[in-house]
Amino acid sequence: MQRYWFGDVDDRGQCIPAPADTASLASRIASLATDMHTFVPLSVDTAIACGIANDREEYLRRLRNVCIARAEAEIALYYSQSDMELLQMVRMLDEMDTVVNLLTERATEWYIVRNPGFSRKYRAISAKKMVGIIKRDRSVSLSRIAQEIDRVSAARTALMRDVSARAEQIAPNSSALVGGLVAARLIAKAGGLGALARLPASTVQVIGAQNALFSHLRTRSPPPKHGIIFQHRRVHNAPKQRRGRVARVLAGKLVIAARLDYFRKEAVPAFIASAQERIDRAGEEP
Repeated sequence: MQRYWFGDVDDRGQCIPAPADTASLASRIASLATDMHTFVPLSVDTAIACGIANDREEYLRRLRNVCIARAEAEIALYYSQSDMELLQMVRMLDEMDTVVNLLTERATEWYIVRNPGFSRKYRAISAKKMVGIIKRDRSVSLSRIAQEIDRVSAARTALMRDVSARAEQIAPNSSALVGGLVAARLIAKAGGLGALARLPASTVQVIGAQNALFSHLRTRSPPPKHGIIFQHRRVHNAPKQRRGRVARVLAGKLVIAARLDYFRKEAVPAFIASAQERIDRAGEEP
């Protein structure tokens, strides 16, 4: 029997039509599986004989409507996933980082124009302290800008806490290994928790190091040993000659953690304890 989007055709050429409403036909498409060894290509005449349409023009119109309905259902399913909001939160956090840094840099340049003798000192001052200094400037406009930077920075800090808390809910095992914020950034870079769970450990190891990876491919410079996972204390605190090993071990455990998060959707304390022990041991091995 041949199965098509509009119905089934048996070996005698008799058609068993599917429910004709668009929603049912769209759902039917998702359930179809084709064996290419026995598949018989569809002709419009077969569809017309099955009663789905009276002519080719009507057939194409019905097929278009069904495809649109199927696409809408897939989009709705995609955005209903629990990690979609987390992706947007991380992207907003990255944009806020960029905005705060650019505004702070521009406000600093403005302050130096008003206070030329300060130019040699500001390079050793943190951005937060610099904004505090600018807020006390006699220029009302500049002071107001600094206050706005302060408010955006406070909103960014609050969002960072929310991102970490959300990641701990969605990916408890990954968050336990590397912290909620790093886990969230990995999920966002991968395109979702499901995508992260399907990646090989070698890819997870270098997520976030795209520029270094492309440079390696173009110029044969040394390949990157780590990306976002460099933020894990065991990686960035490890001696330089052992960072690659620690990053490999951590990436391998992260892949398992992501799969546990995606498929089991619950924390597995026994795995977390054994993974932490293995990562710690990798950082201490000679």
